[in-house]
Amino acid sequence: MNYMEIYNQWLESDYFDANTKKELENIKGNEKEIEDRFYTDLEFGTAGLRGIIAAGTNRINIYTVRRATFGLANYIIKNTTEEEKERGVVIAHDNRHMSREFCLEAANTLAACGIKAYIFDSLRTTPELSFAVRKLHTIAGIVITASHNPPEYNGYKVYWEDGAQVMPEIASAITAEVNAITDYSTIPTIKDDQKDLVVMLDDNQDTAFIEAVKTQVIKTELVKKVGKEFKIVYTPLCGTGNVPVTRALAEVGFENVIVVPEEQNPDPNFAGIEYPNPEEHKALTRGIALAKAEGADLVIATDPDCDRVGVAVKTTTGDYALLTGNQIGAMLTNYIIESSKEENKLDPKATLVKTIVTSEFGADIARANNLGVINVLTGFKFIGQKIKSFEESGDRTYLFGYEESYGYLVGTHARDKDGVVASLLISEMAAYYYDKGMSLYEGLQELYKKYGYFKEKTISLTLKGIEGLAKIKEIITYFRENDIKEFNNTKVVDLKDYQKGIDDLPKSNVLKYFLEDGSWIAVRPSGTEPKLKFYVAVKGQYEAECAGKIANIESDINKIIDQVK
Repeated sequence: MNYMEIYNQWLESDYFDANTKKELENIKGNEKEIEDRFYTDLEFGTAGLRGIIAAGTNRINIYTVRRATFGLANYIIKNTTEEEKERGVVIAHDNRHMSREFCLEAANTLAACGIKAYIFDSLRTTPELSFAVRKLHTIAGIVITASHNPPEYNGYKVYWEDGAQVMPEIASAITAEVNAITDYSTIPTIKDDQKDLVVMLDDNQDTAFIEAVKTQVIKTELVKKVGKEFKIVYTPLCGTGNVPVTRALAEVGFENVIVVPEEQNPDPNFAGIEYPNPEEHKALTRGIALAKAEGADLVIATDPDCDRVGVAVKTTTGDYALLTGNQIGAMLTNYIIESSKEENKLDPKATLVKTIVTSEFGADIARANNLGVINVLTGFKFIGQKIKSFEESGDRTYLFGYEESYGYLVGTHARDKDGVVASLLISEMAAYYYDKGMSLYEGLQELYKKYGYFKEKTISLTLKGIEGLAKIKEIITYFRENDIKEFNNTKVVDLKDYQKGIDDLPKSNVLKYFLEDGSWIAVRPSGTEPKLKFYVAVKGQYEAECAGKIANIESDINKIIDQVK
């Protein structure tokens, strides 16, 4: 069927509810909108769904959530033992529009398939979901979230029994099951005798998670010493982080935490924040203003599902600078190593795990301390996979894992990035410098003097809709098929095409250029947004030198894009 036939089917079928039909009636005659909503099914990608909340096959709604869950249930039924199936699935959700409804829809669909579903009484963070999968020994987990996307989005991510998002092989098999469902009316609905299969969790899960997070504090006495005076401004950006982050900070001894009042409560519209992403300076506007008014030492922001963390620190001028994910990750690497040494807790087998688009700053620090470094593909599940393999082989231990997009995991209690534990360790690290009479910003400059100046930039090209998807493919194909010899008048000495399955990594649509001066450029389409991303990383002696290199490389990238357009 073409998109118009599918649209009419949704309008006419008794399966779809009155509100859905009313919404679709309102776009009658708008062929472009109808096409965009129905020309394809919302793709069940490497870990699940993400899309605009609306009626249609290419949107996220109760029907597409139901279909995804039925596909997951079919995979579990066909590929696990009866004992594994009986372990059930745990589901969490964030504060977005329809998140609770999608959570209940998923739980009821699982129950209708004979699979137990554990749910929380209200919103919870993504890292707590990852923790709960292993704590409850479930076969899988689901979290309803669109992370840091704008308010009109929601999403659906699937985790496997190890607590990490499903790996490509399982994701592909689940995708096949989802794609096999062509008639929504064949999806079972919950019966009265199946309602006991939906189990509400109590707050013991929350306490267990917080206790696991607290064990990652390295210098407990230091925190107690300065925790009363060291002042932190925190914002959960109207998401899930407020309760767990402030609880963890308070319970280890940080008593001077001020939460941004306009952003402390869950709000699906994010108090007017267009893009609730802690990578963006705009998202921290209120937090920085409050920090200035209060004279705070540190500003921390977590995204709506509390798996990413942004940080602003007071500079020598008294203003606040937003640190990059690469800077935070490198500083945490250094702090964990040096503090573990001081506490005689550093395992010589400890290994840093980072992604291929993450700066070498942290890696250089780890190598300088004779520790291992492993690179993985973009996606925190690949870091989680390494934790599992380290535990199974015993050849290495996990030191720390991070990615440039503000995701960090200290400890192995979760198998996904954790904004709660990262907020705690960032606060501890800042308190450590505070106790030495230094700011976190000054600590960063100290590391630059020791290891060289690193600078990075991510360039995102947003191209929406059918035409945008085609253009993204066209641009990356151009880069792949043409012999690009230099950037910034500097010779390309190597090109890695990860689509070929290199460096013992799964195949991935990523290109990475290595330049003669040690700079590198990576190109990849986003897995969650209609974007093509370019990652540029350089190293030099001074910031101005590095900024010049990045500006020239960006100019060269834009010239190539213009050629393709």
